[in-house]
Parts: sequence; C-alpha cells; structure tokens
Amino acid sequence: MVPDSKLPKVGTTIFTVMSQLAARHGAVNLGQGFPDFSVPQRLVEALDRAMRAGHNQYAPMAGLPALCAAIAAKVQRVYGVEVDAQAEVTVTSGATEAIFNAVHAVVRAGEEVVVLDPAYDCYEPAIELAGARAVHVPLDPVTFAPDWNLVRAAINPRTRMLIINSPHNPSGAMLTADDLDELAALLEGTGIWLLSDEVYEHIVFDGARHETVLRHPALRERAFVVSSFGKTYHCTGWKVGYCIAPPALSEELRKVHQYNVFCTFGPAQHAFAEMLEAEPEHDEQLGPFYQAKRDRFHEQLLETRLKPLPVPGGYFQLVDYSAVSDLDDMAFCRWLTEEHGVAAIPLSPFYESPPAGQRLARLCFAKNEATLDAAIERLKKL
Repeated sequence: MVPDSKLPKVGTTIFTVMSQLAARHGAVNLGQGFPDFSVPQRLVEALDRAMRAGHNQYAPMAGLPALCAAIAAKVQRVYGVEVDAQAEVTVTSGATEAIFNAVHAVVRAGEEVVVLDPAYDCYEPAIELAGARAVHVPLDPVTFAPDWNLVRAAINPRTRMLIINSPHNPSGAMLTADDLDELAALLEGTGIWLLSDEVYEHIVFDGARHETVLRHPALRERAFVVSSFGKTYHCTGWKVGYCIAPPALSEELRKVHQYNVFCTFGPAQHAFAEMLEAEPEHDEQLGPFYQAKRDRFHEQLLETRLKPLPVPGGYFQLVDYSAVSDLDDMAFCRWLTEEHGVAAIPLSPFYESPPAGQRLARLCFAKNEATLDAAIERLKKL
C-alpha cells in the first residue's frame, strides 16, 4: 500500500540532490551551505570534556540553564536587549526545528502564512503540515528587497503568520531599520505572528548592522526569532539552534518542541555554554572572517564569465550565468556539475513562481581557500 502524501509537492531537497551529484562526478561542492574548515578548537575540546564528564543523558527540555543564561547574556551584549533566559529562550535541534515548532505552535488548519520569495525550502512544508497555506510574495528580482505594498495586499483575515529572513538565503540581502518600521506599521492592530529567521545574524559585511527583530519592541512582542549555533560556529552537523520569543509564545513553542524532539544534544549545550562565556568575541570576528573570503572569491569570479552579484551578508554568492548559457537554472547547475566539476544551487527551488528568464545560481564561499581556488580554476574554463 502507498499512503496519500501529506507533502505531495516535496521530493528530495535540492541541497541533497546537488551534493549527491557532486560526489558522483567528483565535483567541487559549492552547493550545500556547509563550511569545510574546522570548528573552533575550544568548542571541540569543550564537547569532549562534556562527554567525558558524563553529560550524555537528556538535557532539560527547554535547554541547559547555563546555555540559556549565556544566550541571554550574549543578546544583551550584542543587541542591548534584555531577554529572560528561563521564559524566553528555547534551545532546539537546529534552526529548522525551531522554525517548524514556531509554525506549529500558532498556525492552524485553513490559515495562511506569508513568505517572501525566494524563500528557504523548509518554510512551506512546515506550513503545509500544519494544514495551512503558504502565500508567496516575490522580492525584487534584482535587489531582493521587499515591496511592503505587495505584502500588505497579500494579507487577509486568514493570515496567521509572516516569515522574514535576514541576512537572506539565498541572496544575502538584508532588511533595513526602515524595513522593520514598515513591517511593524503593517502588522499593527492585527493578530499576525512574525517568524524572523536570523541564522546568519553575525555574518554581515562592510560595516553594516544586522537589524534584529529583537531590537524592535513592536515586532518583538509578536515574534519568534530563530538563531543557529551551526552557522555561527561552523558546525552545521551538530544541529543546535535556539528560538527567542515572549513567554506566552515560548510556552506554545515548547509544547511542540517537547513532543517533537523533547530536548537537544546535551553535550553540545554544555560546550556552547562554555564557548559563549570563554570567547564572546567569536561572533564579532565572523563578519571580517567571511568578508575576506567574500572579497577574494568575488575578485576570482571576475576572471570567469560568471557575473557576481553584491553580497551584503551571509556566506552565499549569487552569480549571473547568462553570458555562459541560456539553460534554465536547474539544467545549468546539473551541466556545471557534470561537465565542469563545480556544484552550485539553482534559485528556482526557492520560488513558487521563478521570474521568467532568471539566470542565477548560488555558490557557497564558506570554504577553505584551496576549495575555492579549485572551483575557480574549473570555472575559468567556462
């Protein structure tokens, strides 16, 4: 027997597809967004100590108290915002779990959630599994900035939640303080909840400031704000993130969390608590660290026929490949992997309706110089 699928539009994620294709063809994998350099040594040693000290059983459901306190202290230090560690911080099994929990905490069957396209691919399945419908509003196809008039037009009495993402995956675009003010005005007087995906919060460039929802009182009172230790500490495989939300929202999120995974990898929570206290400067160093990679990779791409787009934040570089090929992005990325040995991610899977004629692909520059150099040598031959 074959069950009726609850996610009939969902297949294997494009990230898995392209990584498998890269492995099959021996390609340099600039597709899936994972660093290929080391986790901070102190963090590895802290994890080892935690396991050897016997911290190998269930962690507290909402998170290790020491880690929740360290997260609250970090938010105060970085953003100047007071967070109640006990009532407002929940440690999750990656940002993806936090996003799933937030959607299922407040979204009900028959309701709608507004997402801004291109959007990360885990949003819509979480919405559909809640019995709700994702309403896609396109960002500007060149700048990836939101048009708040289009967002306003998409809102109706069934709208339960709006999801934003800054720095944005896949484009790297960032919301401004004015954007948050416009969003607050748009949501004022409504019962719409906000989910703010801020996993690349510390990877921002050129002296810019990440505009977190946590700094905006009118938005914070209705928001789930999601962060990722995996992105910040180069350890995506550990799958540890967290969600900050007002007490009433955190209470509902935890109801889903405790029957989803119950708790998150315990030894890592001890390690992150130690890391946050011992090396608070780590997140401040991420911007300069990745900006050097961005700038070097950009200069190298200028030696190819690919046109790099601006990257305000995050660790992805969009390239316009229209000078190389008129293939659609799925076909181009497959051809690039199979014939030229470099794996990239097409943009169309991030859209409900991709812009006609768009010729963009996403490359990840969170890699060692040797990896990027090898990719560039192959891309020069296009």
